[in-house]
Amino acid sequence: MIQLKQGAYRYQNKFLTLDEVKAMGIDAKAIENAYKGTMAYSILAAHNTTGVTAKGEPLKIKFDAMASHDITYVGIIQTAKASGLKEFPLPYVLTNCHNSLCAVGGTINEDDHVFGLSAAKKYGGIFVPPHQAVIHTYMRECMSGCGKMLLGSDSHTRYGALGTMAMGEGGPELVKQLLKRTYDIKYPDVIAIHLTGSPRKGVGPQDVALAIIGAVFKCGFVKNKVMEFVGDGIKNLPIEYRNGIDVMTTETTCLSSIWTTDDDEVKNYYAIRGRMDDYKAIKPDELAYYDGVVEVNLSEIVPQIALPFHPSNVYNLQDVIDNPHDILSAVEKECNKLLNNKNIDFKLTDKIVNGKVQVEQGIIAGCAGGTYDNIYEASKILENKSVGDDKFTLSVYPSSTPIYFDLLKKGAISNLVKSGANIKSCFCGPCFGAGDVPANNALSIRHTTRNFESREGSKPANNQIASVALMDARSIAATASNGGVLTSALDYDYDNAIPQFEYDKSIYEKRVYNGWGKPQKDSELQYGPNICDWPEVIELTDNIVVKLAAVINDPVTTTDELIPSGETSSYRSNPLKLAEFALSRKVPEYVGRAKDIYASELARRKSGLPEEYAEAVKIAGGVKGSVSIGSGVYAVKPGDGSAREQAASCQRVLGGVCNIAKEYATKRYRSNLINWGMLPFISDDQFELNDIVVVYDVKKTIENGGCEFNAKVVRDGKAFDIILKVDALTADEREIISRGCLINYYKTR
Repeated sequence: MIQLKQGAYRYQNKFLTLDEVKAMGIDAKAIENAYKGTMAYSILAAHNTTGVTAKGEPLKIKFDAMASHDITYVGIIQTAKASGLKEFPLPYVLTNCHNSLCAVGGTINEDDHVFGLSAAKKYGGIFVPPHQAVIHTYMRECMSGCGKMLLGSDSHTRYGALGTMAMGEGGPELVKQLLKRTYDIKYPDVIAIHLTGSPRKGVGPQDVALAIIGAVFKCGFVKNKVMEFVGDGIKNLPIEYRNGIDVMTTETTCLSSIWTTDDDEVKNYYAIRGRMDDYKAIKPDELAYYDGVVEVNLSEIVPQIALPFHPSNVYNLQDVIDNPHDILSAVEKECNKLLNNKNIDFKLTDKIVNGKVQVEQGIIAGCAGGTYDNIYEASKILENKSVGDDKFTLSVYPSSTPIYFDLLKKGAISNLVKSGANIKSCFCGPCFGAGDVPANNALSIRHTTRNFESREGSKPANNQIASVALMDARSIAATASNGGVLTSALDYDYDNAIPQFEYDKSIYEKRVYNGWGKPQKDSELQYGPNICDWPEVIELTDNIVVKLAAVINDPVTTTDELIPSGETSSYRSNPLKLAEFALSRKVPEYVGRAKDIYASELARRKSGLPEEYAEAVKIAGGVKGSVSIGSGVYAVKPGDGSAREQAASCQRVLGGVCNIAKEYATKRYRSNLINWGMLPFISDDQFELNDIVVVYDVKKTIENGGCEFNAKVVRDGKAFDIILKVDALTADEREIISRGCLINYYKTR
């Protein structure tokens, strides 16, 4: 079904070894430069401002357009404004698809929307009002383009199937673009995703995506690399099918994605939206080198299910249906180990009733699930059927108003309503715990993007626990037609013919504010009472004394665990209020500990090191030069998941100065740490809660380009030497850390 292979040359549509390529008489210089034959190379080179685009060399990228939603755009614009923003230098889309239904905090969500519209007017932006579209569907429909590069402050910023290299990053990276700076990375490895065959009836894009995620995530095969989709199998996939696979590439931890576009599916996508100027055929050169190959035979893919608590925890759906006790027992055991909370007895095996798996909820929503094709096919499965009158419920969220409107015209919404499904507005809530939160101990099957612990909105720290299994819309609809009994759509008896989507552009023209290129510089930003400036952050001192306020030994720590989603979203415009939620569902004691450590730092600024830290420094042998106190978090592999910068900024607001990890799950989380002035240390040493780590000459080492730091860990009255490391930092990154954060960096310029 899926095979992973090491580097290979693609020549005449075949993957060959170096020896095989040489044997064909290809020029040695052509072989040496074969890495330039990828689609990724041509797009990156076109957007790189340094003039040098070579393997391993630094790139400085400027994007064609950007997007943020209503959880992130306030902080981004506030930061850019404080750094001298006068107008948006590139098209910047502000969508309102995350806080549009979340009522926590009174007026504050709608206050953010008012701020967003005022910012679009003042700086020349594009404002998509609440309930019109989820961020990524709008960007596909209106802003994508073959050969373009787009940046978004959401991790699922992926438009590769439309010939657009898109990346999701934390807010500070968007601030850099607003201030006419660059996105700095090394030229990435490129992995070919070679698609062959054709998917079977009942197998959807989520099934293909989960199969790929299950094959590559744990081994890190595509981590921080570009996934380049090639092969004859692509032409057997409708364009929305490709979009559905592509958006889930984020869950592989890849950097970005790009697909061939030399067929009618992509051309028609742009044509029916009146955007043929944004179409061009893109494909690799005849000779192209790839750093790895993922072979995917679409004909062999069967319906998949990702069981709690990660999209990579993938099983064949039929195996779970046929053998539920063994599989659910094993997953239940692992989940209880992950929860590590004696007050919660997490259960999955109680869903087995008379040998069948009974689920309580189904959701089809968002950038992954809410596409025209997915919902239309689900409606045909449920035509003249019923979801039943028991506890199972089904909710469907079309991902844009043009999609909603066409589904209405074609009767798909009627079929779903008649079956008992609930039809909701264009909203991302189920993807991050702000819509359709399940009951305690319920199991929800969802065609959404993630199924992390508490991602669906439960609060394990409050003895609440629910869980999500990711599935394709087709098998969710089949399950719904069976009253919530887990059912595969493979060979399900339904008409899977999908009529051509008809796009009505007037829907957006009537509601979306498009101020690009027309800033009203004299207009005022409108602030609500919850919109606050960032608190002051001091510069890095010569030495730092770090007390560990959280030690997490789980194999992977997600950004949802570092700062929860759901109701916290309402406070993303208020840094101090939001910081109260930091690690609240993983280490509830963290905030109190971090505050105590920060209080010691504030006391130091007035009267010197408090006794506990002075004693630790003495045990460590003393320090020369200035010294400050800060909290730290140790985690084995932190940062998997969302691009949200607040996973780092909340730690910083509470006085955090570093993370220590064996490795970082994603480039974007490491970037967020750096942009908030926090050191992304790497170490293979073992750490304990309340360890005090004295790091020597940290500022000097950073400014001189060093990557190794002498340090001592003080524990139980004794000190022992360690070396902390960081991966190579750019000159800008070193200065950002030295200045204390990105905001301070810009203030000096």
